[in-house]
Amino acid sequence: MWTPLAFERIAARWFSLPNILFFWWVPVATALVAFAAWRWIDSGREALPFLAAIALFLLGYLGLLISNFPYLVPPSLTIWQTAAAPATHIFMLMGTLVLLPIILGYMIFVYWIFGGKLREGEGYH
Repeated sequence: MWTPLAFERIAARWFSLPNILFFWWVPVATALVAFAAWRWIDSGREALPFLAAIALFLLGYLGLLISNFPYLVPPSLTIWQTAAAPATHIFMLMGTLVLLPIILGYMIFVYWIFGGKLREGEGYH
């Protein structure tokens, strides 16, 4: 539950010296990217608004990280208090090392099987 103390902590994180000197660029970059995305939507190019949307999400997450670090479950538990045991991390790493190549290989296989099956102008629309 958010308390007034949590809001005071976040405000102090963003607006106190010297933090404001380090973090001022995050809201400025967010505003600039949002303005650029708004302008690029009507430009006819698809990649630029898409990349701007990705940048906006990343800047939003960066703002959340700056606001709450080191608290993972605000305002009481820190990252280190909620971290799993090293044995759990090793177990998850072993699972990832086995399953990630299988998943990537399956995706490449499916792309290879179904790639090039439609000619220009065919499809559902």
